[in-house]
Amino acid sequence: GYPGKCPECGSWGTFVEETDIPVIKDVQIPDNCPPMKLNEIEMNSEIRMSTNISEFDRVLGSGIVQGSLILIAGDPGIGKSTILLQTSGELCKNNKKVLYVSAEESAGQIKLRAERLGVKSDNLYIYPQTNLELIKKHIEEMKPDLVIVDSIQAVYTSAIQSSAGSVSQIRECCNTLMQIAKTQNISIIVIGHVTKEGNIAGPKVLEHMVDTVIQFEGDKYKSYRILRSIKNRFGNTSEVGIFEMGSKGLTEVINPSELFLKEYNQTQTPGSTIIVTSEGTRPLLVEIQALVGTTPYPAPRRVANGVDTGRVLQILAVLEKRIGLNLSKQDVYVNVIGGIDVNEPAADLGIALAIVTCVRDVVFDSHTAIVGEIGLSGEIRAVNHIERRITEAQKLGFKRIIIPAANEIQENIEGIEVIKVKKIL
Repeated sequence: GYPGKCPECGSWGTFVEETDIPVIKDVQIPDNCPPMKLNEIEMNSEIRMSTNISEFDRVLGSGIVQGSLILIAGDPGIGKSTILLQTSGELCKNNKKVLYVSAEESAGQIKLRAERLGVKSDNLYIYPQTNLELIKKHIEEMKPDLVIVDSIQAVYTSAIQSSAGSVSQIRECCNTLMQIAKTQNISIIVIGHVTKEGNIAGPKVLEHMVDTVIQFEGDKYKSYRILRSIKNRFGNTSEVGIFEMGSKGLTEVINPSELFLKEYNQTQTPGSTIIVTSEGTRPLLVEIQALVGTTPYPAPRRVANGVDTGRVLQILAVLEKRIGLNLSKQDVYVNVIGGIDVNEPAADLGIALAIVTCVRDVVFDSHTAIVGEIGLSGEIRAVNHIERRITEAQKLGFKRIIIPAANEIQENIEGIEVIKVKKIL
């Protein structure tokens, strides 16, 4: 037995029994891959597999890299299994062999979904199994081009006694799948659950192990879904793909700016502006609305949907200090139309102008788009990807765009007037 109280720190119940692990000496490990010169390493021309879904390819970095391990995470019912079953169907059309390991659903349930999505193929194998050793055996026998594991939290290995979904099980299962992917050059996509805070469930080491982490996001009140690359060893991070959920699965949204502006009213009301935000390499035009009204409460309310509340408070402080706009007795509500989250500071100027036009009761020009970050002294700071933003605004019929004066434009874009601004006055 061991004492209940620690003699060092005086804490109770802190003793944990650990078994001795024997140290094995002089282990002979075969060296299959000695160090190589960078210039002598040969690249395989068929290193990527296209999914035939351009929005998914964009997020992955133009296709699935052979031998890569990809983690897709998202809320329940968001469409993770749907998009991967659709992807499996498209890959099978390209004569690729796909093994879909379902640890949460029966083969009949997947067949029902496949019929609804119109997925039919002799190259798609469904395997309802939770035991990792059996999954590994079938992967080695079949040698598929792609393996999908739905989901990592439901798979377990017999080598560990803890239940499926525990930290040690997830870590060990992911590590085994990574070794299969790298040694046998098989691409593996793993579905992961998220916690109620929206983080990927399981240990953080799960995200470090895999090559690519993709977050599946969406507003449950809207039909569109966003695939966002959080980590990608083979492409851009923060790249997004946009889909619309319908009765026959997910369909690509080729021009997302039109989706977010389709309810945009040309006869605008005060407090409405259009900003050009950037998601990865893709520019998006979204509408920002602000409402300012006298508060009946001692402390005015500050509510922000789709933008960071701290950022809105900072903009309000700048407006009060630099242009003398007194909002200490006013409630301020800021909303991004369409339910999308705008996290970049390039939205600052659009938010500020929405607030000011609402306070002054003037209508902002509906043919002008806005880009710019606001510094604490009221200066308008430069933003990235400015040419792409201007081109996107011009394509959607905007006649003017307000940009920071600090931004240098390499090429002149015809059909749109560029207005450069330095400071809020």
